Amino acid sequence: MNDGPTYSLLIVDDDKAMRHSLLALMEAAGWQAEAVARGEKALERLATLAPDVILSDVRMPGMTGMELLAALDTELSPPLVLISAHGDIPMAVEAMQSGAYSFVEKPYEPRRLLTILTHAAEQSRMRASNQRLKARLYELSGLDRVLLGQTQAVANLREEVLDLAPMEGAVLIQGETGTGKELVARALHDLGPRAEQPFLAINCAALSPERFEAEMFGTAEGGKGRLQAATGGTLFLDEIGACPPAVQAKLLRVIEDQQVFPVGAATPDAVDLRIISATNEDVDQAVADGRLRQDLLFRINTFVMQLPPLRQRRDDVTLLSAHFLDDYARVHEIAAPELDHEDVATLMAHDWPGNVRELRNVCARRVMQARRGGGTMAAALTQTGGLEDVPETLREAVAAFERELIGKAIKGHEGRMDAAAEALGIGRRTLNEKIVKLGLKKEALL
Repeated sequence: MNDGPTYSLLIVDDDKAMRHSLLALMEAAGWQAEAVARGEKALERLATLAPDVILSDVRMPGMTGMELLAALDTELSPPLVLISAHGDIPMAVEAMQSGAYSFVEKPYEPRRLLTILTHAAEQSRMRASNQRLKARLYELSGLDRVLLGQTQAVANLREEVLDLAPMEGAVLIQGETGTGKELVARALHDLGPRAEQPFLAINCAALSPERFEAEMFGTAEGGKGRLQAATGGTLFLDEIGACPPAVQAKLLRVIEDQQVFPVGAATPDAVDLRIISATNEDVDQAVADGRLRQDLLFRINTFVMQLPPLRQRRDDVTLLSAHFLDDYARVHEIAAPELDHEDVATLMAHDWPGNVRELRNVCARRVMQARRGGGTMAAALTQTGGLEDVPETLREAVAAFERELIGKAIKGHEGRMDAAAEALGIGRRTLNEKIVKLGLKKEALL
């Protein structure tokens, strides 16, 4: 019995007896296998099937094995092993030169075939993993924007994110409001082994003890709760210090036991969640004041990350400003306003209590001023720019402004929602909620 990874194989052979023989062999070896009789059918299945390896006969009616190999995208498709009763050295050489992983003659020797297929599957998995890692590192889930900067503190923090992402231990992210705690949490998730699983963000300040169990644990009659739906992924507890005491006890049990009891159920449901928490307050003081359980703190602070406030990285202020101005200008399809000496002096003199989020919002207002042909950073900082020509009521003004800004962000970032959310200075969850509330249709914007 195979105790290793379960690999998958797509068999392509017009010989029915050979297909059955290969299927029996792969099933006995613990593989998942599917067989088709034609190369054309194999290409159709590859549109929805993602096998680790393809094993194809060479000589078949219609599309041959060599033609199937030529039709595959060598960068994206799984490795292909050719098998034929008519094989010879020239054919094997041609197959390898054309991109085949290997060539096997019929009648095949089972152990040798399994060895070749296993090595091909291992290579396929490794290549797929490397491709995902490269894509994540390139995107960095907004990390390159949230932690954009040249100061040593930011460079160290980027390295810390990359170091902690593969870990399973709980992470506590500490930092003032606006330093990017949720986006760092998402980066830890997206750069880690749970990236393909859900990321569940919970605002602890908004949790109600009365509704907590039913919403998070589900009910015996009403189905699964949010925690069961997110199992396998990451649970992000935002503002953990604001969590009601009654809820803290229930969260502690979930973290300790990795299981939840649906309301009215007699048996628990197992969950598998990595815990990432965030707070903008002193957790030791919160424990001393009785607002945060010490045993809960010990469960969530295996690793602690401290996000630096913007006033401690003033050398990054102009760099960040130029980045945000360019980002918002692209969304609004105008030239980015240039920073003059007075703008830079204004930026450097400000203490930035709202940190990177405040700076991003100031840059958004500066771009709104530029759309009307003027403006300064000083005016944007005091929130005097870009407020004319708005609807009569505040509710209408806010809705109209958000609808325009969100629509242009989605269009400007070509439907990439994480990038649009970052450009707007909000989390992906908040963006989704606003899209629904404002009645926006992503498809209509692209």
